[in-house]
Amino acid sequence: MIRCNLSRLMGESKMKVMDVAIDTVLDRNTITLLYKETAPRIDLEAIDNLCDLFDCEVGQLWAQID
Repeated sequence: MIRCNLSRLMGESKMKVMDVAIDTVLDRNTITLLYKETAPRIDLEAIDNLCDLFDCEVGQLWAQID
């Protein structure tokens, strides 16, 4: 299982869903689905935008849980 760390990254940066949506130009619904870990899929561009925003690598945004 793969877990999204977006909620943790947002909490550490004290950002709200709307802040992330504005800064990444991603749809607010996409951010919400990732935040709640209910997104069925994600585009590579969205991953790239989030990594740029949080200055992190893909492995810091996503974690594999056994």
